[in-house]
Amino acid sequence: MRSAAIRATRLAGAALCALALTGCATRPEPLYYWGNYQGQVYAYFKGDTAPEEQILALEAELEKARAKGKRPPPGYHAHLAMLYGKTGRTDRLQQHLEAEKAQFPESAPFMDFLLKKIAP
Repeated sequence: MRSAAIRATRLAGAALCALALTGCATRPEPLYYWGNYQGQVYAYFKGDTAPEEQILALEAELEKARAKGKRPPPGYHAHLAMLYGKTGRTDRLQQHLEAEKAQFPESAPFMDFLLKKIAP
């Protein structure tokens, strides 16, 4: 009788531990909204899409991120700036370099360097 009670207690304890560990296994919320950013960068380096197509896709993903209240990952605005530079839209290039610098202050020295390069 006593061994049955001990087994039941151990079984209940094991079930409680398993339940507690399952509750701790939730996935943390990502810091950034990645969308299809990585796929777009990969397509850029493969030469699969034109800069104009990538700009449209990345701007659409940026709108999705804003709608969800999320931030784009590091390099997102810088990549967009590069694409705008390839299309000759220096106004948008400058805007995205400034956005990258504002969102990630540690990138300021490099963003300043790039901004000086495009200054008239």
